[in-house]
Amino acid sequence: MHALASMFHYFLTLLGFAALPSEPARLTPDGLALVRSVAAVPATTERAAFAAGCFWGVEDAFRKQPGVVATGVGFMGGHTANPTYRQVCTEGTGHAETTEVLFDPAKVSYTQLLDLFWHIHDPTTLNRQGPDVGDQYRSVIFTFSDAQRASALSTRDALQKSGELTAPIVTEIVPAATFTRAEEYHQQYVEKGGYAHCHVRRHGSVSQ
Repeated sequence: MHALASMFHYFLTLLGFAALPSEPARLTPDGLALVRSVAAVPATTERAAFAAGCFWGVEDAFRKQPGVVATGVGFMGGHTANPTYRQVCTEGTGHAETTEVLFDPAKVSYTQLLDLFWHIHDPTTLNRQGPDVGDQYRSVIFTFSDAQRASALSTRDALQKSGELTAPIVTEIVPAATFTRAEEYHQQYVEKGGYAHCHVRRHGSVSQ
């Protein structure tokens, strides 16, 4: 069993993901990030990718969502190959700060992940989240299938018609491209003791 777990962790590392800890549920020493246990990883896991501003807070929000198996932060949607964080911050790469999510669809649906996405940031601000300004902070849903695209479009339209927002949604919904993993210190930044000051949460219910 230990060998199997090690192989799985290695597989996730190659994909750029970090598995949720396997120890019993607890808080990290700084009390900021909830750590939950994962009993088993089913073969039916699916992949999703979201850009919603600074990826530190976005990743932390998705890691707390039951049914999420693993996460990783990096860059997607631009034209520069293998960009660094410093390059992306210059706004010359076209990449968005992106969180990739590996999830168990038996425990959380893609629609629920979309609901979380819509409610942890402001999808009406172009190239901006709170104090963070630049195209790397734009709102994007990167889809891995026609079904994901259909769900993203449907939930976007429903939110726009709901009257919850006072401005048009500017979120891009585009096919997933090459994902470049960010430097290690960005991975699970909040759990390591960082503060996600740029994470913006709108009012509204989020699916659990």
